[in-house]
Formats: sequence, C-alpha cells, structure tokens
Amino acid sequence: MLGALSFLHARLAVATIAYALLLALWASYSYLRNKKVSASFRSAYLLLIAVTAVQGLLGAAALATNGHPKTLLHLVYGAFAILFLPGVYLYAGGRNRDDAREAALLAAAVWITLIAYGRGFMTGS
Repeated sequence: MLGALSFLHARLAVATIAYALLLALWASYSYLRNKKVSASFRSAYLLLIAVTAVQGLLGAAALATNGHPKTLLHLVYGAFAILFLPGVYLYAGGRNRDDAREAALLAAAVWITLIAYGRGFMTGS
C-alpha cells in the first residue's frame, strides 16, 4: 500500500509542477499584456488548488502508513502551498477584477508556489 501511495504522490507531484508552470506563464502573459485574467484561468487556478489538496491527502495517507519524507521540511512546503494558493485567490478576488492587478497577484502566487512544489519534490522520499 505504501509503495502505491508513494508512487502516486511522486507522479502527481511531477504533473502538478508542470501544470503550475503553465498557469504561471498564462497569468504572467495576461499581466504583461495588461489584461485581466479570464474566467478560464480562475477555474484552472481553482483546479490547481484541488490538485494540491489531493497531493496533500496522498502525502498524509503515505505518512499515516509509515512513509516518511527525507526531511520534515517536505511537510512545510506542502502546508504552505495548500494555505497560500487559496489565500491569495481570496485576497485577489476582493480586488477590482477589471484590472491587471489580479493577474499580477495570481501570477506571483503560482510562481512562488511553483518554487515550493520544486523544493517539496527535492525533499520528498
């Protein structure tokens, strides 16, 4: 069971990193063009939050079945991502959605979280 959970957690980590990179580029492009993010981007961002939550659940299940990451810092990166992404989304949603500021906030959030995903991947099992 632990082997399957660890495999899924590792493979989903690679997919999450690739997906976050695409979203970061998408939001950055919107910002550089001084455009607001689209409803499609917002949906994709929410999907990133959901995938991050699934990653956390898989990691928690692996941890519960005696799977341990290389360092406990791995857990910090995961907790950061699952708290930071929705927090920035809620903060940016309170702003005027007709300007590029939301694009800047969400692009920065995805880039920062992408770094956390990469560090989490490197500190994993």
